[in-house]
Amino acid sequence: MSVFTRVSAEELSVWLRRYALGTLVDLQGIAAGIENTNYFVTTSHGRFVLTLFEKLTPAELPFYLNLMAHLARHGIPCPAPIADGGNKYLGTLNGKPATLVTCLPGSPVMTPEIRHCELVGSILADMHLAARSYGGKLENPRGPVWWKSAAREVAPFLDGPGRKLLDSELAFQAGHRGLDLPRGAIHADLFRDNVLFENERIGGVIDFYFAGIDALLFDVAIAANDWCIGPSGEIEAARGYALLAAYRARREFTLEEISAWPVLLRAAALRFWLSRLYDFYIPRPGELTHAHDPEHFRRVLEARRARSFPLG
Repeated sequence: MSVFTRVSAEELSVWLRRYALGTLVDLQGIAAGIENTNYFVTTSHGRFVLTLFEKLTPAELPFYLNLMAHLARHGIPCPAPIADGGNKYLGTLNGKPATLVTCLPGSPVMTPEIRHCELVGSILADMHLAARSYGGKLENPRGPVWWKSAAREVAPFLDGPGRKLLDSELAFQAGHRGLDLPRGAIHADLFRDNVLFENERIGGVIDFYFAGIDALLFDVAIAANDWCIGPSGEIEAARGYALLAAYRARREFTLEEISAWPVLLRAAALRFWLSRLYDFYIPRPGELTHAHDPEHFRRVLEARRARSFPLG
């Protein structure tokens, strides 16, 4: 994530005394994303990721940290929070809530092939199954309530057709709020840059800080809208079928999910069009920032409205 809050080696060395992780060897800021401040931290005991939370509060963070710890205990290759000497995952560094997690192997694949989509479908289903026994409660913070408030803020920046598209899609989604779909803890941001591949396997799934309780199918739609699309925003058939088949080999879709799939594909596109509009037009100051082009997900949404992709 972007560096908003500076942390010096001296400051971190003092903070690390609360952990049994040895002495600080190296500290490097991570210049990607727009929500939190992340650093790679190398100590005499290994390599970790330090996150300082710029928006999330100490009251909200236990859901995310406990979810990662739960999934890691169930064999999911995700960052495992490190407990300090007081057996706490969360501390405060330079006035911000902060945590250390394990650093996972591998690197993102930005031009995925069929085999990558198969692995993503499988790991997503495994996460959903493992999370069934997770007891944390936090409704998806980027769900319909947020869509409505974000739309009000970004609407002044849109052209006429853009406003018409946004209003139309919000009305469409409001008419489908009563869908009865399997729910649970979802990642909610399983994009290409949040999956690390190592030697033809997944070495890690990272960045759980948009997670929440929502329809499991919404998570699948988010992944399909990123991993399986071509330049025009359409889902490419071979990759799309590969991801969905691998997922359903672990968890079969219900009849209600099959019926609701076109709606959820559109909802996933709307959510990320809105977030990219917000980050682009209402940016937050930071030393290193990276805002994605919102037009990409406008094209994805328009493509989903024009034609869906079959689930079953």
